Amino acid sequence: MALFDKVAAGLSPQAALRRGLRLQEQGDNKGAFAQFSRAARAGIPEAEFRVGRCYMEGAGVPPSRADGVRWVERAATKGFVEAQALLATLCLHGISPGRSDAEAGPAPNLFDNPVGGEPDFPTALKWARLAADAGSADGQAVLAYILTSGPDDLRNREEGDRWYQKSAEGGCPQGQLGWALVLARDTSNPDTQVELLKHLSQAADKGLATALFLYGMVHERGIGVPQDRAAAAACYRQAAMKGHRSGQARWGYALMYGNGVDINTLEGESWLRRAALAGDPESAALVGDIYAKGGDLPPNYAEAAMWFRRAVEAGHRGAARALGMLYLTGAGVPRDQDEAARLFRIAAEAGDAAAHVDLGNLLLSGRGSESDMVRTREWFEQAAESGDLIAAFNFGVCLAEGVGVERDERKAAEWLRRAADGVVNAQYWYGRMLVEGRGVAANPEEGRLWIKKAADVGMIEAEVMLADMLLSGRGGTKDHAAALVLFEKAANRGHVGAMFAVGAMYGGGHDIPWDRPLAQQWFRKAAERGHPYAQMMLGRYLARSLAGEQNIEEARRWTEKAIAQGLQEAKADLAALPQPPAPSTTQPQGRPAHAGNG
Repeated sequence: MALFDKVAAGLSPQAALRRGLRLQEQGDNKGAFAQFSRAARAGIPEAEFRVGRCYMEGAGVPPSRADGVRWVERAATKGFVEAQALLATLCLHGISPGRSDAEAGPAPNLFDNPVGGEPDFPTALKWARLAADAGSADGQAVLAYILTSGPDDLRNREEGDRWYQKSAEGGCPQGQLGWALVLARDTSNPDTQVELLKHLSQAADKGLATALFLYGMVHERGIGVPQDRAAAAACYRQAAMKGHRSGQARWGYALMYGNGVDINTLEGESWLRRAALAGDPESAALVGDIYAKGGDLPPNYAEAAMWFRRAVEAGHRGAARALGMLYLTGAGVPRDQDEAARLFRIAAEAGDAAAHVDLGNLLLSGRGSESDMVRTREWFEQAAESGDLIAAFNFGVCLAEGVGVERDERKAAEWLRRAADGVVNAQYWYGRMLVEGRGVAANPEEGRLWIKKAADVGMIEAEVMLADMLLSGRGGTKDHAAALVLFEKAANRGHVGAMFAVGAMYGGGHDIPWDRPLAQQWFRKAAERGHPYAQMMLGRYLARSLAGEQNIEEARRWTEKAIAQGLQEAKADLAALPQPPAPSTTQPQGRPAHAGNG
């Protein structure tokens, strides 16, 4: 039989086509291409189409889109419907006849990721309509797509919807997906929802990547079906394997967090990276977050910044705030408060309320432009008037400090009092205003109560201020032991002023036992962090051996650092230190003072 096929194929172009189809089914693409070519040279349209597909897919011949399109067009011109439908799809993906710059690669599918250049809608419309009118379900889907999603001058949504329905009834997966999306416009009728899910599942069963992704979303959210995260993950995986960007993102997320599948962070990160590199902003932000938080390894802020930046460029507002925080702290990028303000502004203008707060805090520190201040103050005011307590606090601070608005301490106190019922920072600020008599009558007793509320929940600035009030007795009784506890708590969390205060208390003169070695340790900690008074006190301790250790040279260095920061009283300490010996001018015996050349 095989011998007969060979002989017949050599004599008849139709027999060559049939033999080519059998060889292709058997996996002999090279032999199939040879037979298709023989039949195509005889002008058989289906053979021309098959040759074109072989070139497009690199089946039995080196791939070439240009040659593939040329052969497909030849078959389409002769009325071969499959060729017309495929040519319409190629035109939509920017792979039009005559484009010699088209590179090799598989033939594209409607709704999947584009692989060519700019779409050629007019040419696509011509071939799609011919194929659709001839009854091609694939051609009907392409025509429907152009009529519903193409340029405005070609659109006719009502006609496009009808073609989608016809294509779906013809069993085309692209048509089934398109018709499902048409039905999704209004699912108020339960029967419509059932019809939608039927067509979507059919398209997914046929392996259409976009349908798989959407059907995964249906299962994950339980839309019209019982919620099933495992089924959703299976759909996302299939879509991801087919190169669908959003499918890669959701599959990566599922692996990262065990959403319907066992956790596999390494593989999950790999899929998120693929989606991010393909342009998915959420994936880029997630990868950035992974590097920022760290895990088995320490955080890599430079890598995090790179991924956050990619997400920002794709319009992700959360990533803009995250990248802004890196610039604010100098983690992985040069510290740049102006760049941080710019990124916070991007996130805030996109609706990120936390970024508004971050931008406001930067503005209070003197960064940003006047227009930033005004816009941020206006946002705080609007949100505060709608009942947002955090915004009320920030608006109160703007009024208190004159940020974006004329300073009004009375009005500031009103907003801060309102916010103090639910915002810790507002409790501290309002307490300070009561203690200092800013915008309200001075009332240190009530102010101390508000500051204590904020200190009790761990606000470090409130702990330090309450400790200072306990030390001096302002607004209530003195309690040096309680003050020391608060100062030490804040100092152990990195508050430099509290470090100095702990050193001062252990140094003597307070109602706690003296401990000068411990005092020197705390002065050193604060001095190393740039506190000028701590630098002066450390110099005194080292110069006078107050903690049992004397080191005149080190005392001189710390005292000079304090003076360099403008602490004038440290000059007397420096003058009291023994002067260093003058450098010796005595030369070693047998060696001249200056070496000559002769």
